[in-house]
Amino acid sequence: MRLSELSGCLPFYTIKGPESDPEIMKLCHHHQEVENGSLFAAIKGEQSDGRLYIEKAIENGAAAIISDTEYELPVPQIIVKQPRHALAYLANYFYDYPSFDLNVIGVTGTNGKTTVTHMIHSVLETAGMKTGMIGTLYMKQGNQVRKAVNTTPDSLLLQQTLADYRDAGVKAAVLEASSHGLSQGRMFGCDVDIAVFTNITQDHLDYHETMENYKWAKTLLFSQLGHSHVKSSPKFAVLNNDDPFSKEIESVTSAHILTYGLSSDADIYAENINIQKESASFVLRTPLGHTEVVIKLAGIFNIYNALAAAAVGFVNRISLPEIASGLGQISGVPGRFEIVRHEHPFTVIVDYAHTPDSLKNILQAANRMNPNNLITLIGCGGDRDRAKRPVMAKIACQYADHAIFTSDNPRSEDPKKILRDMEKGVPGDCYTVIEDRKAAISEAISQATPGDIVIIAGKGHEKYQIIQNEKIPFDDKSVAEEILRELQVKGV
Repeated sequence: MRLSELSGCLPFYTIKGPESDPEIMKLCHHHQEVENGSLFAAIKGEQSDGRLYIEKAIENGAAAIISDTEYELPVPQIIVKQPRHALAYLANYFYDYPSFDLNVIGVTGTNGKTTVTHMIHSVLETAGMKTGMIGTLYMKQGNQVRKAVNTTPDSLLLQQTLADYRDAGVKAAVLEASSHGLSQGRMFGCDVDIAVFTNITQDHLDYHETMENYKWAKTLLFSQLGHSHVKSSPKFAVLNNDDPFSKEIESVTSAHILTYGLSSDADIYAENINIQKESASFVLRTPLGHTEVVIKLAGIFNIYNALAAAAVGFVNRISLPEIASGLGQISGVPGRFEIVRHEHPFTVIVDYAHTPDSLKNILQAANRMNPNNLITLIGCGGDRDRAKRPVMAKIACQYADHAIFTSDNPRSEDPKKILRDMEKGVPGDCYTVIEDRKAAISEAISQATPGDIVIIAGKGHEKYQIIQNEKIPFDDKSVAEEILRELQVKGV
C-alpha cells in the first residue's frame, strides 16, 4: 500500500522530506531486515537506538522512515512523539487487524504461563479449534515452529504472526503476556478476548524496581480488555481465586470474571486431588457439572495450571469430556518439572524455576514424591533482581536435604559475587558452592543414591549460558543425560 494510506491510520503525525508517496511493501524496525520498499521504524530501545541505523536502513532500500526526530533524508519521514506506539498502529493496519479475526487468549503471571498456554492449546485443539501458540519456548502452529526471541513478541512481530495464523485458517491464538511485554506496549492493538492470571510473586525487580510497578504491569492485560461489552464479542478475565492479587485485578477490569482455585468459593475448582510421582488426578467442578481429570504432570501447581486451562475451555463452551481429554494429552512441557529418562535408581528433574515461589513449588512437589534425599542445584541470574538471591538460597536449604549453589546466566556480573549474594543468611552446612555449572550438575548426580531426587533448577528449556555478552551452548537436560550415560558406562 502507499505511504499516504498507511500513515492515515495514525491520528497525529508530521510528514517531512521529499514529496513522494512510495509503495510500502514491508514494515521493520531492525535495519538488517530492511529491503526495497520497507518502512523503517527508528525506535530507541533498551540495548540500542534505531535512530543510529537510519542511514544504513536507507542504503538497504528503506522507502520511508518513522521517527521522533527529524533528519535531512532523501526519503519521506513520518515524525511522531512515540514511534513504538505508532508502529503498533501501523502494524495493525498493514496486516488488517488480525487479532479481531481470532479468539486471542493472553496468559500472565509470575509462574505457570508456559504450561498454562500449552494446556489451553491442547484443550482447544482437542475440541477442533485450530490454535496457534506464542510464548517463551516458541511460536507454534501445527508443524510450523519458529524460535521465540522474547516471551511476548514486539508489536510488529506479534501482528505478523497473528496474520500468518489467520491466513492459515487458525481460529484461536494463545500467548504468554510478560510484564516486560505489557509495560513496553508490545500488545498494543491486540484484541484479547480472554485474559488469564496465574499468580504473582517477586520477580523482575531489576526492571520494574518495585512490586507495585510489577503488579501494575500485570494488570494492563486486564484493564486493556476494553469496556464495550459487545454481545458478539464478550471479554473474560480468568483469575486465580487463591491469589490475593486477583482482587486487585477485579478492580481494574470490566470484563466478565471467572475464578478458579482449590475451594468451592471459586467458579471452577478441583476436589478429590490425588498427586502421584509423575501424574495427578482430580474432580473438575464447574457451574455446569463435573468430570474426572487425569494429567500426566505432578505437583499442586500443575493442578492450578490445569484449572486455568479448564476455565478457558469452559468460557469457550467446550464440553467437560473434551476439556478433560485435552488436559490429559499433555505429557510434559520442555524444562517444566521435566523428568530426565535414564536407567539409574534415582530421579533427575530439570525445571525452569528461577523465582522464590517457583523454586518452593517444585521442591514441595518433589518432596511429595517421598524421596530418600532431595538434592537441589540452583543458581541466580546476573544483572537481575539481587534481592531474590538469598531468598532462593534459603528456600533451597529449607526444602532440600542438600543444596548446590552454582552459576546460572551470570551475564556481565562476576559469578562469584552472585554466589556470595546467595550465601548471605544461609547456614554454611546446608550447601556446597561449585561455580562451574557442568561440574555442579555432575556433583549433584554423583551424590544421588537409590530413591533420591535431583532437581536441576533455574534454566529449564534454555540451550545456552549467558556469560558477558556471549551465549555459550549449554543445556541442563543434555548435560545431565551425558553425565548419566558416563555413570552407566562406568557401572556406577
